[in-house]
Amino acid sequence: MEWTQDRVIRVLFWGGFSLVLTEILTFIGLTSCCWLSFLSLWGLSAGAYLYRASLKVSPTGKAVVITGCDTGFGNALAIRLHQLGFRVFALCLRSEGAGIQKLRDEHSKRLHVIQADVTKQDQLDRALQEVKSLLPVGEVLWGLVNNAGVCTIGPVEWISKEHFRKDPEVNLFGVIAATKTFLPLVRRARGRIVNVASVAGRFCAPLLAAYNASKYADGEGTGIREERKLEMRPWGVKVCLIEPGNFGSGTELFAREEALKEEVDKMWLSLDEEIKSDYGEAGRKRVETFMRNIRNKGASDISPVITAFTEALTQQHPQTRYDPMDPLMYFTLFLATHFPDWVYDSYFALMVRLSK
Repeated sequence: MEWTQDRVIRVLFWGGFSLVLTEILTFIGLTSCCWLSFLSLWGLSAGAYLYRASLKVSPTGKAVVITGCDTGFGNALAIRLHQLGFRVFALCLRSEGAGIQKLRDEHSKRLHVIQADVTKQDQLDRALQEVKSLLPVGEVLWGLVNNAGVCTIGPVEWISKEHFRKDPEVNLFGVIAATKTFLPLVRRARGRIVNVASVAGRFCAPLLAAYNASKYADGEGTGIREERKLEMRPWGVKVCLIEPGNFGSGTELFAREEALKEEVDKMWLSLDEEIKSDYGEAGRKRVETFMRNIRNKGASDISPVITAFTEALTQQHPQTRYDPMDPLMYFTLFLATHFPDWVYDSYFALMVRLSK
């Protein structure tokens, strides 16, 4: 069993819980040996958690549909699940590409590449028919991983309404469309729905308004994910959320370095002269630098995210949320979630100054 950051944090949580419970028991006179009671309670509670987390389901006779398998998380996850013994239906936006060829190079009868755009219902319907025809008798569609996503970066004033709609069209309505398409098969298998949200669905950052909005809608506790979780509970379907930190260097979510300046220039040229005058050349360069930092400072090793996906699909008792991210990002998330806004705002301003 791999010691992920999520697992360590939960073991520490049970340690804190055990300490509080020990203090209460000592106060009311039910125990006299404080440290022994604390260590015993921590060992029992953490041990029970770890045992429960170690219970796995067998991949035999189970298939998984993954959207957005052209590159990044989806591509790596398709290969990982195939290696574990799952039948994998890898839905890709394009029909050709380096990542798609990598999947085909597996030369396996259990790894199927299907072209489908999650924003086109006719393509999803066609993908559903392919899944049904390729799924052998006796196998079930165990999981749906809603991984397809896009990220539009730029100041709100700079982004056109058409580009602003692109993120929720894929990240929100694409998730809804794919879920509605494949849910009957997953429901009958009492399987899993795994959605990819983002830390950007828990707190905001400059230049990510469109992305933040789409991820809040699907990922945050008040979003449609929570609704699906409650609706599917009577059917035995578990709905999990993966909330990665910034893994921009390990995926193609953000524009490539050579395309970044071109993207900034394109937005700049579309602005009214009055807005250009307000921002000035210094403002344009600031935006370009911030966009470059978002892309380049992301982690390149995506294995923690792939591990989180895998556990959500293979644990008998999966977590509701998985948070694969570095410790600094986790600390930022903790501040944004549990502290007053002015604390997070001050902290974020400090981090921006230090990054210059």
